Amino acid sequence: MLLRLLPRFGTVFAGLLLLLFFAAFAENFASLGNLAVILKETSFLAIIAIGFALALTTAELDLSVADVASLAAVTTGALIQGGSAPAVAVLAGLGVGLGAGLLNGFAVTVLKVPSLIATLGTAAIAKGLGFMLTQGVAFVGRWPRDFTGLARGSLLGVSNLIWWMAGIAFLAWLLLKWTRTGLHMVATGEADEAARLAGIRTGRMKRLGLALAGLMAGILAVLMAASLSSAAPGMAGDHFLYAIAAVLLGMTMIEPGRPNIPGTLVAAFMLKTLGNGLVLLGAPYYAQDIALGVIIIGSVALSSTVMRRAAFTKKLNFRMGG
Repeated sequence: MLLRLLPRFGTVFAGLLLLLFFAAFAENFASLGNLAVILKETSFLAIIAIGFALALTTAELDLSVADVASLAAVTTGALIQGGSAPAVAVLAGLGVGLGAGLLNGFAVTVLKVPSLIATLGTAAIAKGLGFMLTQGVAFVGRWPRDFTGLARGSLLGVSNLIWWMAGIAFLAWLLLKWTRTGLHMVATGEADEAARLAGIRTGRMKRLGLALAGLMAGILAVLMAASLSSAAPGMAGDHFLYAIAAVLLGMTMIEPGRPNIPGTLVAAFMLKTLGNGLVLLGAPYYAQDIALGVIIIGSVALSSTVMRRAAFTKKLNFRMGG
């Protein structure tokens, strides 16, 4: 029984051991205040990682999510700073994210530019526009409570950020697991040509995955700006590698070898737990970067091993059945 559970939940068990280690050796780690901080930090990472996972589900990479989020944040901040209604600023931020996602989808499916190249180009454009809009200076001020409350408020004693994360994760999971569109996205990512021959509009699925990734970047932007009462070019840059790591690490659990929402959530929490615990232990700042690199390489290696084993098992079963 244990051997059957380890491939799916081994990384989860490792995360629990990590929690126990920091609880035992890092002062104040297990306090309710610190755990709340970890969950709030996880919410930012999880939202952008879910977007990356949705794009990767259709076998496309979106390397522009962080720069698009930064551009959406400064767009939102510029409007708030200029006295626009919070609703207008929020819609503008979401629109920037969604627009960038649609642009990526168009470049990949219509212009036939590989997503690696297309999204790198979009990232460069977004980064340049962010600095053009701000001239390198952050927007900072005492912004309306109607806006900052999106991130700083709470419901039933739980931070709004955690509610946003839970709601977005649930909707993304619902999409992939319980809708025809989600099943078509998964099929497109796993076997593009076979899905196309089966009548699935694979181009549309890829555009949807990239559009949703852009939308998640817009949501992250709005929440970050509301939480910090500021917006600066490059403000979401630190989430880029962590988002990739969360998705790749998530592919080693729950549904090994496949981007999945529950695994991405758990991985995001593990990464933020690791960073928080290392800080409380007094580890040097570069220890987090080293750990992140090890996690990225290790998770890809583990996911690839799981996929090779699964492919071998299917082939063996087919031959035995024949």
